[in-house]
Amino acid sequence: MPPRRSGRGRAGPTGGPPGPAAGRGGAPALGAAAGHGPQVPAQHVQAVGVRRPPPGISGRRIMVTTNHYAVEMATGKIHHYDVVITPDNLPVRVNFLLVTRLQEVVAPAIFTPRAVYDGRKNMFAPQELDLGPTRSASFDVTLEDPDPNDKPGKGPKIYKIKLTWVASINSEVLARFLQGQQSNDNTVLTAITALNVVIRMQPSLMHPFNARSFFTNAETRDIGGGIELWRGYFQSIRPAIRRMLINVDISTAAMYKPGALMNTCLAFLNYSSPANLAPGPRFSERDRLRLSRFISNLRVDVQALPPVQPQTGRRNRRPRVIRGVTRAAASGYSFDRNGQQITIVQYYLQAYNYTLRHPNIVCVEVGNKGDIIPIELCNVIPGQMIKKQLSPDVTSKFVEFSTKVPAERLRSVQQALGVLAHGQSEYVRQFGLTVRPDAQPLSTPARVLEPPTLRYGRDSKQPTIQPRSGTWNLVDRKLYSPKSIDRWVVVVYESPGRFNMQTAQGVVREFMATCDKFGIPVRERDPIIRHENAQGRIIEQLKAAGQACNQKNKGFPNLVVAIIPDSTADLYHAIKHFGDVLTGVPTQCMRANKCARAREQYFANICLKVNVKLGGINSIPEPRSVSFLTDPTNPTVVMGADVMHPSPGATDRPSFASLVANVDSDTSKYIADIRVQTGRREMINDLEEMSQRMLRMYMDYRRDIEKRATPTAPKRIIFYRDGVSEGEFQQVIDIELPRLRKACQNLKINPKITLLITGKRHHVRFFPQNQRDADKSGNCQAGTVVDEEIVNPIEFDCHPNLLAAMSTLLGTSRPAHYTVLHDENNLSSDGLQALTFALCHVYARATRSVSIPAPVYYAHIVCSRAKIHYDPTGQVNLSETGTIVSGAGAATLEQYRENFRRVHGNQSFLMYFS
Repeated sequence: MPPRRSGRGRAGPTGGPPGPAAGRGGAPALGAAAGHGPQVPAQHVQAVGVRRPPPGISGRRIMVTTNHYAVEMATGKIHHYDVVITPDNLPVRVNFLLVTRLQEVVAPAIFTPRAVYDGRKNMFAPQELDLGPTRSASFDVTLEDPDPNDKPGKGPKIYKIKLTWVASINSEVLARFLQGQQSNDNTVLTAITALNVVIRMQPSLMHPFNARSFFTNAETRDIGGGIELWRGYFQSIRPAIRRMLINVDISTAAMYKPGALMNTCLAFLNYSSPANLAPGPRFSERDRLRLSRFISNLRVDVQALPPVQPQTGRRNRRPRVIRGVTRAAASGYSFDRNGQQITIVQYYLQAYNYTLRHPNIVCVEVGNKGDIIPIELCNVIPGQMIKKQLSPDVTSKFVEFSTKVPAERLRSVQQALGVLAHGQSEYVRQFGLTVRPDAQPLSTPARVLEPPTLRYGRDSKQPTIQPRSGTWNLVDRKLYSPKSIDRWVVVVYESPGRFNMQTAQGVVREFMATCDKFGIPVRERDPIIRHENAQGRIIEQLKAAGQACNQKNKGFPNLVVAIIPDSTADLYHAIKHFGDVLTGVPTQCMRANKCARAREQYFANICLKVNVKLGGINSIPEPRSVSFLTDPTNPTVVMGADVMHPSPGATDRPSFASLVANVDSDTSKYIADIRVQTGRREMINDLEEMSQRMLRMYMDYRRDIEKRATPTAPKRIIFYRDGVSEGEFQQVIDIELPRLRKACQNLKINPKITLLITGKRHHVRFFPQNQRDADKSGNCQAGTVVDEEIVNPIEFDCHPNLLAAMSTLLGTSRPAHYTVLHDENNLSSDGLQALTFALCHVYARATRSVSIPAPVYYAHIVCSRAKIHYDPTGQVNLSETGTIVSGAGAATLEQYRENFRRVHGNQSFLMYFS
C-alpha cells in the first residue's frame, strides 16, 4: 500500500458533546450537538486516503442550509449476523418477505426485539440472538401458511435461512471516529452500515425501494409508454464532525404502470389496437425484442379462470415473472398435452372453457419452466420499478418531474421527516436512534471562492476577464489561439423543402461572421453546399463532398459542417465515425431547426467547439491567478479518468474506460484515449499504457510546439478519478495508482502525484440563506464550498458547488464531492479548492464554469461517445436492441475489442470530443 500522509496540525478536541443523554446501559448519546471549531484527526489515526487537514480560509464566509438532520445515537453493542438464504438467487423483495416471516411467525421469541436486515447477507440486532451454543441456527420458512386443500407433497415451498453470528460492534468506536480519535477501519464502516440498515428497514417493508430510496404513489405522473413516475425519499446516515447526520432528499423512480399488461405493451410500442401485436410486418422481430427487454422480470397477476373440473386444484395463482415474448401467436404456438399437439387457444378452451379474445397475437413466457400465458390474462402488479435504460424521451420527462427549484426542494426536505417518521419505527427506537420530530435542516459555514482570471487573444479590446458568478461573455474578445478554416464543405441532411439553399447560405454567412469576430480566419468564403439523403450511405456521401472540395480547391477540407434534423442518432454516429475514426477530418454538426433561425450566441458556441477541434485554444487561466498550475519550474499534467458501464440488464456489453490530459503548459488543451474492457469492471485495465501515452505527448508538445527548453517532463500530476464509489477507494489506491506510477517509471520521470476522487452521485444539497449569496436561479453561487461540520471527520474531502447555474435552470444544483486519496504535492484545503475551481473555468465549450474540472467532464464525454468507434454499418451495435452476430461471454468481449477502432492519428492530438 502506498504511504499514507501524516496528519497536519493539532488533534481536534477529545471531549464529547455537551449535555449527554442517557443511552442503553447508561452510556452517553452521540450527536446531541456538533461542538465548535475545526477538527483535525489525531496523529495516530489512519484514513483510507489522506487525513483531513484544517479547513480552508480563503473566500467570503457565508452560511448555507443543507439537507441534513442531526441524529442522536445511544452507545451500546450492535450484533452482526451473516444471512444465507437457500436458494441464494432470490430477489431482494422475496428475501425481505422471508426474513419478516422468520421474525414474526417462525421464531418471534428469538427476535424480540426485532433485528434489521439489508436484503442480502447482513442482519444486525440490538441484542444477541439466542441461536444456541454455536451462535448459529437454521430455520425453515414459507411465504404462506399451508392450505388444507393441498395434496400431499404439494404444500408451500420451503426456504432455508441460516444465521451465523459474525461480531459485536461497540458503537463507542464510532464515537471515537467522529471525534477524530479512531481510524477509519472495518469496524467503523460496519457500524455505519448497520445504522443505515436500521433507518431503511421500516420503509423497505412498506414501500417499493431502490438502494437508499423508497417511493410512494402519493405523487405520480403518467408519462405514457406504459410508464409512470413516482416521487420518493432518499435517506442515508453519514458520519460528520463530532456527530452523525441523516442526509435527506427527494428521489424519483420510473414505474411500470399498473393494470392490464395489454395496455402496457400497446403503450410502450405506441400501438392503438391489440391486433398490432400479431407477428408480421407491423410487429417485427425488432419490436418483439424491444418489448421483451422492456417487460422482462415484470411480475404479473394471472387472471383466475374456473377449471372445468373444480377439484383439479386451486383457482388462484401466485404472481408470475415474465421472461420474454413469444415469437408465435397463441393460435400458432403448439405443445404436447397428453400425447396430443394442441395450441394455446385450444388449451384454454379445453382446460378452462375460455375463448381467447385475441388468439392471433403473441403471448408472454413466464416462470423458470417457460409457461406460456396469453397477454390478455395478465395484470401488472403496482409498484414495480423500471431498472432498465430509459429512452431519451422518457429521460427528459423524468428530469422534468424530478427537478425542483431550491426553495421548493428545501420545503420537500423539511416535510420529509413527517413521511420518514423515524419516531414511529420500532427498529429505529430499539437501536437507540433519535431524530427530533421538530428538527430543522442544518446550517453550516461555507465560503465563496474568488474565480480565476481568464486570458483571451492579444487583439482583444479586453484580453483578460474575471468571471462573475461563474459566467462571462465574449464581447470584444478574440480567442486565445484561433486556428484557420482553410477549406470546408457544408452537407445538409434536411430536405430542401425544409432547408433550402438560400437558408443554408444564410447559415454559412452567420457562421463566418462569428468566426471573424472571434479571430478565426476563414480562408474559403464560398464553401461547397450539398443536400444529401439522411437515409443514404452517409460515409460515401461525406467522402464525395471531400472529393468535390479537393477538385475545387486542390486540397481536401479541414472541416466538414453537417446540418442535421432532430432525432438522428444514427446519422450523428455515422458523421462522427467518418471524421474521428476514418479520415481524421474534424466535423461539426448543427441542428437544422436551431441554426436556421439562430442568434449570434448559437454560432458563438459553435465557434468555440470548432476552434478546439481544429487545434486552437479558446482561453487560458491567467498564470498569476493559478500559479500552482502554471509554475514554469513545476510543469503540471492534469488528468481526468472515467469508466462507463453498460445499462442495467445488458449482460453481454463491455465497459469503456477513458483518460484525458492536458498537453499544454496552461492546462487548456487536452487529448483523450479510450479503451474497451470487461463489462462492469471499474478499475481501468490499460491505465499504464494510456497514461504513458499522455505523458509522452505532453513532453513532446512542450518541446516541439511550445519550444520549451527545460524542463519538459512534468514535475506534478493531478489525477481526478470520476465515478468510483467509497467501497472502491482502496482498489484505486492499490490498483490504479501503481499503474500510473509504472507509466512514469517507463518514461524515466518521477512526478509527484495527487489522486482525487470526483463524486456527483450523491444527495448533498446547499441552499443559500441570504439572497445576496444566491445566483439568479436561487442556487448557491459558483465557487461556494463547504469543508466544515458535514464533512468526514477523518478523510480529506470537501463539497464545492462550482457550477455556474443558468438563470433558466429549473432544478437545484448539485455540488461535487472530492476525496483526496493520495497527495505527494502537500495540497492544503485552500490549494485543492482553488485548483479545482480554476479547472472548472477551462471547459472549452462554454463561457461559464462547469460543475467538475474540465478534464473530468471531457473524460465523461469521451466515454459516452464510445459507439462512434464502431462502424455504423458493421456487425457491432451498441443501440438499445443491438447485439453482435455471434459469440457470448469472453468471445463477445473479444469481438467488441476487435471491432473497436481508435481515433484517427490526425485526431489523436486534437480535442475531437468537444
